This record gives sequence, C-alpha cells and structure tokens, in this order.
Amino acid sequence: MQIERLPLNALRAFVAAAREDSFKSAAERLSVTPGAVSRQVKQLEDRLGMALFERHPNGVHLNQTGRRLADEVEAGLERIAAGVRQASERARTADTLTLSAPPSFTQLWLLPRLADFEAREAQIELSLDAEQALTAPNWHGDGARLAIRYGRGPWPGVRSLRLFEDELFPVCAPALLERSPIETPADLLAHPLLEVVWQSPQSIDFPGWREWFDAAGLGGVDVAIQRRYSLSGLALDQAIAGRGVMLANPAVVTDRLASGVLVRPFGDRHVIDSPFTYDLILPASGSAPPTVQRFIDWLIGEAERFRDTP
Repeated sequence: MQIERLPLNALRAFVAAAREDSFKSAAERLSVTPGAVSRQVKQLEDRLGMALFERHPNGVHLNQTGRRLADEVEAGLERIAAGVRQASERARTADTLTLSAPPSFTQLWLLPRLADFEAREAQIELSLDAEQALTAPNWHGDGARLAIRYGRGPWPGVRSLRLFEDELFPVCAPALLERSPIETPADLLAHPLLEVVWQSPQSIDFPGWREWFDAAGLGGVDVAIQRRYSLSGLALDQAIAGRGVMLANPAVVTDRLASGVLVRPFGDRHVIDSPFTYDLILPASGSAPPTVQRFIDWLIGEAERFRDTP
C-alpha cells in the first residue's frame, strides 16, 4: 500500500487500542468516544483486508497479526514524532538572533524602530539583552549573537560596523523654561543639573557638565551637580518631569524632542562632541546567515536615516 493512502488517524487509534487491548481505554487516552476508535480500527482493517482484533461480547482482543503490526506501527509513529520534535527544535534555534545593547539605547532608540523589522521578518526569533559589557559575538546555524556597543573603538578581536557618531547638548522640559527661561549658558547655573556618570570599557569617562561649561566659555564657574545617574534613561525621566536639565545625546533624546516632551534651550548651539560612537559588533570571521544579514542591513539603514535626519 502506498504511504499516501495510509490513514494516520486510524493508525494512531489502532496503536492506542493495541496498547490497551481495549477500544474503551484507547478512547479515554485519545479523548474520543469508543465508537470513534472502533470505526477507525475497522477502517484500517478494511484497507488492509485483514482482521487485527478478535471481537467478543465483552470486548476485543488483539490477534497475532495485529500484535506484529502494532509493534511496527508504534515504532514508526515514535520515529515520526521524534523527527517532528527535532525539526521543531532546529527551527527554534536556527533563526534565533540575540542582540546585546546598552539599556538606555535599547529602550529609547532601538525598540521604537524594531517593530518595522519584526513585521517584515516574522520567522526570526529576536532576543534583546540590555547589557553594557561586551559579550563575544558568534554565528550559530542560521542565527547569531551580535552586540551594539557605545564607547571608543577599536574593539579587539571582533569586526565592527559604525552606526553613528555622538554629541552632547542640554535638554529640559518645556515647563521648566516657562518657569525660568534659559537664554545663556550661565542661566543653567540656576537650575538643577542632571548628570550621567558612566565609564567606557576603555576607562574613558563620559563627558559631563564640567566639559560642557568649559566649551561654553565658563571654565572658571563652580558647577554644582545636584543628581547623578548611571543610566541615561533614568536622567531622562527626571528631565521630562521638569526636575532639571540633562546633558544628552541624540540617540537617547531625538524621539522625545520630536514628541515635544523635551526641548533644546539653545537649539543647535552649544553642542560638544563626544569621544564615543555606537558600533555594531560582529564575529571577526565567517559570514552572516541570510536572515541575520537582513537584520544587519536593516539596522545599518536605520542608522543612516537617523544620521541624515536634521
């Protein structure tokens, strides 16, 4: 008999009935009625042209032919189930992309843009790891582990692709300006200054208000920092709430400036360059699987659009 003609449901019912030596017990195992099991077994017997059970008034009993067939069919069904499980496991691990990126960047820049990629590439399983420390990137099957890092390259032992440069400028809530206008750099000294304190993997300090005031021509003033934070996202929440002025970079605040919850009191003036960059970190050798390469291309495209946006 051709395999395409084998009734799979009937084979499952037959194996269950053979294992239990009972249509009723098999029905309970399969969550169907005894009549359904009886009909499935009868269908299989008709297809094969042979009896597999002896019918008695008090039940059924598997005959010798049925016993031999049950052993073979059960082994075959187990092989089919094992094959399906293995294929499913390979599919789950093959197209998995784990991306490690700094927490504030992940929350404030990457996540708002990621829905576009996920809508077009539904077959890839994307896992985000909000982490500052650099973890070793690798390719695995049709997936990968990659990283986005904020710091100062070159990054040893890996290949990197530049996403964008960085700069810093003051931002605050519109309500804060309404209470007390900021027209000159010296005006900032009347406001709480929020500062992000962070050190790069190369032990280079993140530029802060001292560097900004020096660049603005106020190198001799006493800069009193009221609050310090280890994450840009924490300082950002306080700035949005009107509790001070934050020195921020474009990746963290661009979307908030566009929404109007933050403003730049000096516009495009009084901007200082940051020594840090955002880079995509790849394994030093090997090629990206097709789905991962599409993610890389998408990310590079998003970074280009971000750089080109005024």
